[in-house]
Amino acid sequence: MIETLASIDQSLLLYLNGFHNTFGDYFMSTFTSKWIWVPMYASILYILLRNYNWKVVLGCLVAIALTITFADQVCATVIRPVVERMRPSNPDNPISEWVHIVNGKRGGRYGFPSCHASNSFGLAFFLVFLFRKRWLSFFICAWAALNCYTRIYLGVHYPGDLLVGSIIGCCGAYLMYYLLRQFTKGTDFHAAKHTEATIYVGLLTTIGILIYAAIMTAA
Repeated sequence: MIETLASIDQSLLLYLNGFHNTFGDYFMSTFTSKWIWVPMYASILYILLRNYNWKVVLGCLVAIALTITFADQVCATVIRPVVERMRPSNPDNPISEWVHIVNGKRGGRYGFPSCHASNSFGLAFFLVFLFRKRWLSFFICAWAALNCYTRIYLGVHYPGDLLVGSIIGCCGAYLMYYLLRQFTKGTDFHAAKHTEATIYVGLLTTIGILIYAAIMTAA
C-alpha cells in the first residue's frame, strides 16, 4: 500500500513538475519567497488594528506566531528526522535527474512533510477560522494552494509532502484559534471590517510578480 502511494506520488510530481518554462521559473521562484509577502502580512496587522484593542491584537499575533511555530516544528523537528524521505531534487534521489530544478536550488536533504505548506495553510486557515469572510477565505486558500504548487514546480517537494504539511498546518491553526477564543471571550471576530485589504494587497503583489516575470523573460 505504501509503495503504491509512493509510486503515485512520484508520478504526479513528475507530471506536474513537467510544466515549466522561463516565465514560470521566474514567477514560481519569486512567488514562493517569504519576503515578497511582507506587505500582505502587514495588511493582516492593519485589519486587526482597525478592529480591536491592543490586547486582542497582541493575542491574535501571538496565536498566528504559535500556529506557524507549531506547524514548522512538527514538520521539521518531529516528523522529518523519523521519516527521512529525500526531496525529489536531492542528487542522491534516483529520480532527481528527471526533476526540473530552478536556479540550482535543491533545498535540504529531507522534505516530508513540507514546512512551506504547513506554514502557508496554517496562516490561511487561521484567518478562515478567525474572520469567516467568504472572499478572504477563498483568496487566502488559493494563495496557499499556489504556494504549495510552487514547491512542486521547483522540484523540492512531492505532492504528498505538501498534503501532509497542509493538514498539520490546518490542525495547528484550529488549535491556536480555539485557544485564542478562550483568551478573547466576547470578541466578535466575524464582524471585522476592512478584511478586503489583504485581498487587495495580495492581488497587487501577485500582479507585481507577473510583471516582473514577464520583464525578465523578455530580457
